[in-house]
Amino acid sequence: MERSVAEAERELRALMERNLTLRFPPQGALADTPLRHSAVLILFGALDRTPAAAGPSGVPPELDVLLTRRADGMRHHAGQIAFPGGGVEPEDADSVATALREAHEETGLDPSGVDVLGALPPVHIPVSNNLVTPVLGWWRLPSAVAADHSESVEVFRAPVAELLDPAARGTSVLSRPGMTHRGAAFQLSERFGARTVWGFTGILLASLFDELGWSQPWDTAREFPVLP
Repeated sequence: MERSVAEAERELRALMERNLTLRFPPQGALADTPLRHSAVLILFGALDRTPAAAGPSGVPPELDVLLTRRADGMRHHAGQIAFPGGGVEPEDADSVATALREAHEETGLDPSGVDVLGALPPVHIPVSNNLVTPVLGWWRLPSAVAADHSESVEVFRAPVAELLDPAARGTSVLSRPGMTHRGAAFQLSERFGARTVWGFTGILLASLFDELGWSQPWDTAREFPVLP
């Protein structure tokens, strides 16, 4: 039975009342750089234009999540699909303030239209030695978004139903000298460049979908080779 948008929002809010344990397999060795502190905004909402082009998923076809594509010249995670976010600045009161400020800078969204549902436990990303706090939000009043072209080159609202489609699910495979890293991943549709959502973003989305009970059985043997 398909949920309504209101039901999906209630489930997201209820999720933040639970004590979640997020498990992240490292996607690389520890970087030889000082520890950084960052925050990202995981922003769900209802599409105001094109609904999902996917079969029944249990979630409303207009439910979406905001994603960006990082600029190729970025020092860390260049060219990858990501949540909007970035490093903590001295003027930020907390991780929520960091996530909202960075999302505004990268996408132009209006933070006043975002209901912050809460913050998840920080996740350490060894390859950039970054301690990242994911902040979950609901887009109560969606605003126009556009890439800033300094950190992000694309901004788009990906339909959750398309991400949950078993045909879009797979395991990313990142080969480095002497080791191979695997993690949950998603293949975006052609209208989003058919790019792979992997690493921190893919694993976090998969973890949230599992915790919410939204995931459907998918072929874990399907592999998506990715480049560092």
